[in-house]
Amino acid sequence: MPTVDDVLEQVGEFGWFQKQVFLSLSLVPIALAPISLGIVFLGFTPDHWCRNPGVAELSQRCGWSLADELNYTVPGLGAENEAFLHQCMQYEVDWNQSTLSCTDPLSSLPDNRSRLSLVPCQHGWVYDMPGSSIVTEFNLVCANAWKMDLFQSGLNLGFFLGSLGIGYIADRFGRKLCFLGTALVTAVSGVLTAVAPDYTFMVLFRLVQGMVSKGVWMSGYTLITEFVGSSYRRMVSILYQVAFTVGLGVLAGVAYAIPHWRWLQLAVSLPTFLFLLYYWCVPESPRWLLSQRRNTQAVKIMEHIAHRNGKPPPADLKMLSVEKNVMEKLSPSFVDLFRSPTLRKYSLVLMYLWFSSSVLYQGLILHVGATGENHYLDFFYSSLVEFPSAFIMLVTIDRVGRIYPLAVSNLVAAAACLIMIFIPHDSDSLLKAVGPFHSPPPETHDNSIDLTNMWYGKSLQYQPFGGCAGRSVDLKTQENPSCV
Repeated sequence: MPTVDDVLEQVGEFGWFQKQVFLSLSLVPIALAPISLGIVFLGFTPDHWCRNPGVAELSQRCGWSLADELNYTVPGLGAENEAFLHQCMQYEVDWNQSTLSCTDPLSSLPDNRSRLSLVPCQHGWVYDMPGSSIVTEFNLVCANAWKMDLFQSGLNLGFFLGSLGIGYIADRFGRKLCFLGTALVTAVSGVLTAVAPDYTFMVLFRLVQGMVSKGVWMSGYTLITEFVGSSYRRMVSILYQVAFTVGLGVLAGVAYAIPHWRWLQLAVSLPTFLFLLYYWCVPESPRWLLSQRRNTQAVKIMEHIAHRNGKPPPADLKMLSVEKNVMEKLSPSFVDLFRSPTLRKYSLVLMYLWFSSSVLYQGLILHVGATGENHYLDFFYSSLVEFPSAFIMLVTIDRVGRIYPLAVSNLVAAAACLIMIFIPHDSDSLLKAVGPFHSPPPETHDNSIDLTNMWYGKSLQYQPFGGCAGRSVDLKTQENPSCV
């Protein structure tokens, strides 16, 4: 009896049907990129200083420029390693007193400027940015800076919690149903985040979005890898992740065009609703249908694939069966990851690799995107570096296997990180070339392993420990970083 791979060899392993489905599903990682890394722009922390009504009135009376106002009234300005002073502290001075001069107001006070008392900001902050971000709207700076880390950690926690159950849902109810359901919830939770009335609701909606968004990603990934023949599976796996890089580039452009975080969040969330149209465009996986003993539906889909590829269906198509090594209906469980010593070893190794990759990748790309004079270009350039790494993977993975590229990429990334310790602090551009090369190949687990395997491996990539650690790897500004 023929299997799906046997039929695909005759009707086309990567024909017109597969190309159309692949292009359609490649839009998924493009649309989901802002969820994972949109925090660079949504939560951007601009330069800021204490707001003081008295200073504003004195500046207007004296006709100061912004530079003069900051120079006369903000402590620690321009001093190295004193960002906390000028961003979070203010002089304990009554700026409304009439004895203050316009040339150097603090010189007329009894105490020298260096001996004036400093207190935390009393009236909020002034932010040096044209638009808005979550940080500027909710004042998540200084003593409240940890709340920004909590916001992103909530997303990572959602990734982890969702990974525990979404794999089972996809195996139990189908890839397509899982894809459509999680796409709907992802879109709705994204819109709710954009209109959240306060910080608490915003974190809750972000958590929900994290719990379901990886279901959209992995369902799309599984569908396309199960539609193509085995000889094309590695290629589409890699290119599917390349689409995520395209999404990062698009994110930089959209964020530049929309500098206000609520409108930006809305702009990146609404396109996800379009994935509901895939109900009519993308069929269910025939491999999954066969595993559920729904052979008639699987045969119809294979006939449709043959028709779209312009090939006649095989004469024995109606005898289509599940792969020879899967003779009964799947009943996936997390325990499957540890049933045999070999699979247990591979699973633990891959979990560790995804964990370390997440810490390094998120830590570097979040840092690169949030620093420099133009963080839009900074982020865009850092995303471009991922294309060479994908090309290297495409060229080498079939020639030298998976182990050597995996080992070399980890060694190069580790060496680069160690070298960066000795690089001058102002050489931020060197950071762009490290993180994107440190990632396990997308097909390290063989595709015959249950989808649960893949989900649980991915769960550690984005679990709160790895993601939160990556969020808190700030190599330049340490403003109360914390993970909860």
